[in-house]
Amino acid sequence: MSNELQDKIFKAVMKRIQEIEEGPYVPIGVSNRHVHLSQEDLESLFGKNYRLTKLRDLKQPGQFAANETVTLKGPKGEIQHVRILGPIRSKTQVEISITDSFQLGISVPVRESGNIAGTPGIIIQGPKGIVKLKEGVIAALRHIHVPPEFAAKFQLKDKDMVDVEVGKERKTIFKNVLIRVSKNYVLEMHLDTDEANAAGLRNGDIGKIVK
Repeated sequence: MSNELQDKIFKAVMKRIQEIEEGPYVPIGVSNRHVHLSQEDLESLFGKNYRLTKLRDLKQPGQFAANETVTLKGPKGEIQHVRILGPIRSKTQVEISITDSFQLGISVPVRESGNIAGTPGIIIQGPKGIVKLKEGVIAALRHIHVPPEFAAKFQLKDKDMVDVEVGKERKTIFKNVLIRVSKNYVLEMHLDTDEANAAGLRNGDIGKIVK
C-alpha cells in the first residue's frame, strides 16, 4: 500500500470518528515486529557514521519506517527482513509478537516501550556486523497515543488504563490498554499482529474506549 493511500485512509477514518456523536472512538494501527536502534548499534550493523534512510513516514510525528532491515537470531530460529524504525534512540529495543517469540525461542515479557530492564537479549545481524543485545526484547503493551485536547475532552490522563471495544464478527474488548498523552501525538491505538489477528482487525479500523 502506498504512503499516499495510507494517508487517505487515515484521514477518512478520522473524519468518520469526528462524525460519530458517541465517543470516545480511536483509529487502530497494527504494529508489526520492528527494531529501534541506538547510533552505536546502527554503526555496528551497517558501518561507521551510517545514517538511516527513510522509506515512509509513520502516523506519529517525526517517526518513520527506514529502508534498512535486519535479521533477528534466537536460540531456536531467526526472522529475516525486520524493519528498523527511526529516529535513532538512546537504547536499542526490539518489539516482537508472542508468536515471533516462539519462532525465536525466547520468553518475551509484555512491557511498555522503553521499559527494558531485565528483558531478554537477542542477536541482531546487519550487512556489516552483529550486535549481541543483552536486554531489550519486548512484546509491546497495547496502548493509545492521545493528544492533550482529546484527553481533556474525555477525561483521560497519562498512564491511565482503559478498555477498548473493537471488531464486528470477532468483537473483542481489549483490557489494560495504556493511555499515553503528549502534544506530539496523533490519536491512534497500537496493537501488535497477534492482537489484531485475534479480533480480525486491520489498519484504519475503529475502537471505542470504555473507561
